[in-house]
Amino acid sequence: MSDNTPKAVQDCHQLIAWLIPQLDKFPKNRRFTLGDKIETRLIDVLALLVDAAYSSRKLNQLQQANKELTVIRHLWRLAYELKVIAQKQYAYGSQLLVDLG
Repeated sequence: MSDNTPKAVQDCHQLIAWLIPQLDKFPKNRRFTLGDKIETRLIDVLALLVDAAYSSRKLNQLQQANKELTVIRHLWRLAYELKVIAQKQYAYGSQLLVDLG
């Protein structure tokens, strides 16, 4: 990515690039419910961060992105609790989410 791309946008992009293959491994009964929710919300966060990058009034988009990230963290934890992902994946993904937020 270009050097003028905000770090939050770059971090979110990298998280999505790592996370989508993880979501593809979800069992079929979770991939189209839990996995789809995580992916869709994370793409929404990326859109909010890009909007904020080009807006003079960033606060609203950043607050909305933060709320979405909170929901994503809960969904990610739920995936772990339902044994859809391994502890190592959960820990790494959680750290990426913390770094982003």
